[in-house]
Amino acid sequence: MTKIFASILNADLAHLADTSKLIADAGADYLHYDVMDGCFVDNISFGLPVLQSLRNVTKLPIDVHLMIREPLRFIDRFAEAGADMISFHIESDSDVKKTIEAIHAKELRAGLAVSPDTSLDGLYPFLSSLHDEDYVLLMTVQPGMGSQKFMAEVLDKIERLSKHLKAENRRIHIQVDGGIQAQTAALCRAAGADYLVSGSYLVYAENPNAAVESLRAE
Repeated sequence: MTKIFASILNADLAHLADTSKLIADAGADYLHYDVMDGCFVDNISFGLPVLQSLRNVTKLPIDVHLMIREPLRFIDRFAEAGADMISFHIESDSDVKKTIEAIHAKELRAGLAVSPDTSLDGLYPFLSSLHDEDYVLLMTVQPGMGSQKFMAEVLDKIERLSKHLKAENRRIHIQVDGGIQAQTAALCRAAGADYLVSGSYLVYAENPNAAVESLRAE
């Protein structure tokens, strides 16, 4: 079943509590929380204090996406601040397997994030470290900025990963993030993605409930 993750990256920062309530009332399944350090990507976003504040005002599970150079250093702190699941980039400087182990040690679900220019061959060796119900985040834009155009060339990567996971009988979810709206969501679902991250399309929708259902379309 398709799950909808509402990204707050481009939301009004003065009203994040209101936004979190709006997306919960609209039927989103998760809140997606992007962390950028200005080093791994050329942007700076939210950190630990904002996550702690959000945890106090929403019952939605919070999916933390670490776009930072050294994710392993921060796993414990983001877990303690309120994350329910944490993804990090395999292109980061941290040891991938140790970072997965650190996430699992906090009894959270782990996600491996992959930038558009990274081949699946670089991902496959780490899949054995993931547990059932963990996930792979295939970025459908370049990481670092919101409101980018969906990169259709990633659809082939989604389809190939989906086939690989089915062949290996792995219960690992495929998440996509970047330029996701009704039309691109349909393409991603058809290719094999079941976790859809959407930002401005949801948080600024005239009818958020309809926007969520247009993404799910089931």
